[in-house]
This record gives sequence, C-alpha cells and structure tokens, in this order.
Amino acid sequence: MLIMTAEEISATLESLAGRLLQNHPLGERLALIGIQRRGVYLAARLAENLEQKLRGHSPWHKIPSGVLDISLYRDDWTTNDFRPVVRNTRLDFNVQGLDLVLVDDVLFTGRTVRSALEALADFGRPNKVELLALIDRGHRELPIQPDYTGKQVKTERAEQVDVLLRELDGQDEVRLRKKSGAPC
Repeated sequence: MLIMTAEEISATLESLAGRLLQNHPLGERLALIGIQRRGVYLAARLAENLEQKLRGHSPWHKIPSGVLDISLYRDDWTTNDFRPVVRNTRLDFNVQGLDLVLVDDVLFTGRTVRSALEALADFGRPNKVELLALIDRGHRELPIQPDYTGKQVKTERAEQVDVLLRELDGQDEVRLRKKSGAPC
C-alpha cells in the first residue's frame, strides 16, 4: 500500500525544515546527522531545504550535515543470525555544544535511535540531541519519541514500512507491506 508519493515526501521535508527553524532560528548551532542509510539522504535534503530558507538572512551559514553508522552499536550484533554491514561515519565538524538532529527514515522500536545515541557519545557532548523521523510507525520497545515526525502510520508488527529514495532506489515513495514470511 502506498503511504507517501514523491511529492508528499518533498512537501513533508519542506514542512519539517520549517519546523526545525521554528525551534532553531537562523539555524545557529544546528547540525543534522543522518543515520545510515536512508537517514543520510533525508538529512542532506533537509540541510538543503534549511539553507534555502536561510539564504538572505544575516548571518547566513551552511548547515553541517553528517553521517552516522550504528552497526557496531546495535544490541543484536552478537546474535548468530545477524551479520553487520559496517558503513562509514562522517562527522566533519565538532559536535561539542551543537544542537544535533538525528535523522532517520522510520522510527519503530527505538533500538536504532538508542544505538545512534551511544555512537554519538563517542564524538563529544552536544548541547542537545533531537530526533526527526520521516515515518513513525509505533511499536516502541524503548522510551524514545521523535521531536519531529513527517507522518505517523498505524501498523501491525507483521508489516514493514519501506522508504524508497531516489539516491538509492531510483524513486521516492513510502510503502507499507506484509513482512516476508509473515502470516496473512
């Protein structure tokens, strides 16, 4: 089932950028960190939206955007059936004292965000950390809630939310489907 079209994703990111600027006027001390994989591309798009909104304001500056891999911080990496694919982490800025926004495509149990917070602690102490998720599908296992949500979607545990992005998948859309092997 189609949840979001390319146009809806674009409009949602535009709206989320506006909400970020409400809480971070002029984007001062603001940096975005995308959680590998799709959060990285969403963070880059958000940074571009923010910079477009800030152009013409003085002082204008680029919004730092980084990449965070959480593979080795996951709590399931020691299980026999899990083989982590380690990707790169790139933070070309000092996180000390910044207001960081972790960006992820889908918020589900909260375990990815827990891992991201643990990984982030290795890079210093930001002023604060907020969470932005394109899709919040519920079913939390940890007390983690997003500060910014693109869309809330009621799901069953036997369903999966697939976020497709043009940078990886050649198209933008969000779909809901039954997990492979899940009973109908």
